[in-house]
Amino acid sequence: MSLSKPVYSLLGVYLEQLFNHPVRTKSITSSVLAASANYTAQRIAGHKKINQESVIAYGLFGLIFGGSVPHYFYQTVERLFRHDLKFRRLFQFLSERLVFAPFYQLLSLYFLSIFEMNSHEVAVANLKKLYWPLLRTNWQYLSIPVIINMTYVPPMLRTVTMSIVSFIWVVYIAQWRRRLQDKQAGGADGKNTK
Repeated sequence: MSLSKPVYSLLGVYLEQLFNHPVRTKSITSSVLAASANYTAQRIAGHKKINQESVIAYGLFGLIFGGSVPHYFYQTVERLFRHDLKFRRLFQFLSERLVFAPFYQLLSLYFLSIFEMNSHEVAVANLKKLYWPLLRTNWQYLSIPVIINMTYVPPMLRTVTMSIVSFIWVVYIAQWRRRLQDKQAGGADGKNTK
């Protein structure tokens, strides 16, 4: 089955934008994918009414951080580990898993909460509850896609590739965060009724 001419044209325009304006294109792509993932997570959870603030928060996070931070990280890793370095891919993988993933997980959990109009205290409390369980899960399930991305995907496309993988990850995070918020709301209601 071949792709139609409009699809090829659209793909060509996208790749041209990616080459000429990488951070902007990756940020917009990440924003659309993150907002779509949050919307999808809410639909999967069976919400009758979509929490638009949460969708906007995920889209805003993707726009501000989702394209730029990974773009500069992958650029730095490419420069830091020369092509002639023995075990180059291993060092790139370890830097992604042990430096980037913990930092980006912290950044995402904190700012998603802030963008949802929570206070700093609530954002930090959510971060304390979710950070380690999500990071361990990230290491467990996203390490194989990271290996594939760093081994087989050209550097220019790594951020976009991980944004697509992140769609599934964001659906997972959004559901996990929503369960925590529902549990906290239920706990607060229970305290108020006593």
